[in-house]
Amino acid sequence: QVQLVESGGGLVQAGGSLRLSCAASGRTFSTYAMGWFRQAPGKEREFVAAISWSGGGTLYADSVKGRFTISRDNAKNTVYLQMNTLKPEDTAVYYCARAALPHGSSREGGYDYWGQGTQVTVSS
Repeated sequence: QVQLVESGGGLVQAGGSLRLSCAASGRTFSTYAMGWFRQAPGKEREFVAAISWSGGGTLYADSVKGRFTISRDNAKNTVYLQMNTLKPEDTAVYYCARAALPHGSSREGGYDYWGQGTQVTVSS
């Protein structure tokens, strides 16, 4: 069983930064891609970013490209999401997820394990 635990969310002013972390249990972390998704109130969950098993490949939603950076540390079984120049529309619950394959995907169906989420609130 894989467990994913997100941390690092909080309240920040527009233009500020936050760094989310997702710690994963299990010995096979380094063989799977990881992703971040988010869900704003009243909206469907949407893709944010993904990273391949090695960290050599990344994928971003257009809405966060150039502002967010996904990275991973396989020695620590942790994936990160550095969020800069935050906007009020970035307010959401952020979820990390483990992909079913070594390479990331923007589709929810490509992920088989999910964390509980961490709240990010950006004030204007």
